[in-house]
Amino acid sequence: MVFLAHRDLSHPSAGGSELLVDQLARGLSAQGHQVTLLCGGPAVHRPYRVVSAGSDLGHYLGARRAFARQVGSCDLLVEVCNGVPYLAPLWHRGPTLCLVNHVHTDLWGLRFPRPVARAGRRLEHWALARAHAGNLLVAVSPSTAAALRGIGVPGDRIRIVPNGVHEPPARAPRATEPVFTVLGRLVDYKRVDLLLRLWERVRPVTGGRLVIAGDGPERQRLERTAGPGVEFAGHVSEDAKHRLLAASWLLLHPAAVEGWGLVVTEAATHATPTLAFDVPGLRDSVRDGVTGVLARGESSFAAAWCALALDHERRLAMGRAAAEHAAGYRWAGTVRRFRAVALEAAGAHPGHPRTAPSAPVPDPAAGGHRVPLPAGAPGHPRPGGGARA
Repeated sequence: MVFLAHRDLSHPSAGGSELLVDQLARGLSAQGHQVTLLCGGPAVHRPYRVVSAGSDLGHYLGARRAFARQVGSCDLLVEVCNGVPYLAPLWHRGPTLCLVNHVHTDLWGLRFPRPVARAGRRLEHWALARAHAGNLLVAVSPSTAAALRGIGVPGDRIRIVPNGVHEPPARAPRATEPVFTVLGRLVDYKRVDLLLRLWERVRPVTGGRLVIAGDGPERQRLERTAGPGVEFAGHVSEDAKHRLLAASWLLLHPAAVEGWGLVVTEAATHATPTLAFDVPGLRDSVRDGVTGVLARGESSFAAAWCALALDHERRLAMGRAAAEHAAGYRWAGTVRRFRAVALEAAGAHPGHPRTAPSAPVPDPAAGGHRVPLPAGAPGHPRPGGGARA
């Protein structure tokens, strides 16, 4: 199996997508599968083979040649499409699967001038709905599945495989004074600048510290605009990340869109609830009013921030519910579900023995459309119970 992706996990700009691919590749390798990651940037030694297809941007054009020269053939090619497609079905004749974290429809306009945004959006939509016609597509959340259906991908070709998390380490103590944490890449669509503006309204009510952990192109601008009580922690180690999440009273997630919001589940393993906006991806990883709160606007975000900070018992109850909910998401389950879809994708290709497809189940959020889910995935009926949120 070959993953074709933008970056390796060691890349300075690596994020949730790179972690997902790394965990899938590690898990499949541990089960005896031969896995190669073909990506942009440098190749770093891992438990699976990593091959560089060129520079961060140049590898999009060099992927086909790099595949032919350094891989040759494979049982399954997994194209990880994060905005800019590789158009693998146009040059790869074997079984192909497309892995999608989120569809970048609205993000193109945030990052590029209108003509470039329009062209990029059309190319992405065409690649997912047309170039991959006949292939299976893996979405990391019901929101991503809905976005794929919205651009014309038939629901019976979509499989949902949610992200997992590691078993949480020993819990560190909760901070005695208010600590609110933002964790992730500092890029425009994460909207940390909006959070800094709201902090000026919240801080006089709650006190405490706002800790921003992560790095990215927006950091210098954000540091210039930050007021009192804001700390920039920069890139943090895994151990430091978990200590921070455990100490925090709330995880704050102001992003405009996410595929899933992996850090939400990581925080939940430490019984830390999340305050986020009601946007795609985050409405899947946060159970509104149960494991956290989803705000519908800036004012409601600030109000919920103050209310949760001041209501100790409600915050603790949400944290307990978050930890219980997160227990259902582990990387072993993610690998198992992805492997089932990979076998289905390989079996559906001419010349390969066909495997039984996952059973389709209704997706209430889609207004009655049916989205096939592997057994055990969120939204799949459990024996003796209703669908899991």
